Amino acid sequence: MECQSCRCLELRLSRGFAPIRTTGSCLRAKAHRRRSIRVRFFRQQLSCGRGMRARFLISRLSALGDVVCSLPVAGALKRGFPDCEVVWYADPRFSALVDRCAFVDKVVLASPKVSPTTWPKPEGEFDAALDVQGLFKSAIIVGRSRAKRKVGFHWQREAAGLFSSPVTPDPTSAHVVDQYVDVARAVGGVAARAEFGLSATQEDRQLALSLLAESGIEGDYAVLNPTSAHAAKRWPPSSFAELAAKLHAEGLRCVVIGGKAPADLEAAEAAVRAGGQAIVSLAGKTNLGALVALIEGCKFHVGGDTGSTHIAAALNRPAIGLYSATDPQRTCPYGQIGNCLYEPTGMAQISVEAVRERITRALR
Repeated sequence: MECQSCRCLELRLSRGFAPIRTTGSCLRAKAHRRRSIRVRFFRQQLSCGRGMRARFLISRLSALGDVVCSLPVAGALKRGFPDCEVVWYADPRFSALVDRCAFVDKVVLASPKVSPTTWPKPEGEFDAALDVQGLFKSAIIVGRSRAKRKVGFHWQREAAGLFSSPVTPDPTSAHVVDQYVDVARAVGGVAARAEFGLSATQEDRQLALSLLAESGIEGDYAVLNPTSAHAAKRWPPSSFAELAAKLHAEGLRCVVIGGKAPADLEAAEAAVRAGGQAIVSLAGKTNLGALVALIEGCKFHVGGDTGSTHIAAALNRPAIGLYSATDPQRTCPYGQIGNCLYEPTGMAQISVEAVRERITRALR
């Protein structure tokens, strides 16, 4: 919508008066108009305008949480072009997650052990290629594609800007998910609110149920993730154990998750040792599909700014986010800023009582 200052400017010019200074909202309105004109022109050039199915390429390789937060890019493209084909170039470590997104039609696998310049070129022509990672490895995929238009996330590093045009995010897009979706909007994607389209398969659910049964878990359970690739994002295992003990006293068992990395297994085992019967560990025992199913079936999830926290948000499960090293306004579990705790002085300063209060609030 055009702001009042813009209308005043038009009136003053039409009556022969000097122009006045415009407001920030007016400048944003002009930017929106310019983007709308570019998008309308681009849509006219699309294959679908010539009776062909539009095709889009998304390049997002890693890491787990970032891949989750990028899934709504595919959703926005499908909303804008319901019959389009969305192809995703993925790291094999996280491709199972992309496979479980309803908005992605095809997944192409990268080869992390060799140079990105030798990876297979995406087959066929694309109406647009979107680099939503902004690194050389993701940018070279877009650069080597046969795409009519190549756009990218605004934060481009490692010469990624040589291969695509950066998309300036909308000023209202504070969350990184919305900033990713802005890249899709630049080529005609539509999204009033980000949609992830993520769900577990029936096989995933069966595997998760088997793992829970083997661990003696029946009925409701909570998922706790004490792990992270970055030490500054980890809440102490002793705090997780104390929280689990409180929840167990109320009749709720807790499942600890994590990867197979030594640091993950060590953090999970430390929580289990301190928590006793209140906690069981499935760290290192789930594949990505089973992890999605495990979180899909939980009562709530507690963790830092890490992949499983964003999976919980994508599955619309209550996600209690614990933050210190990163800003929850930008990277909180999407749509759940009220479930987050932020302590810039360190994760250890977040109290168990505060986390328990957030859980109670989230379950109301």
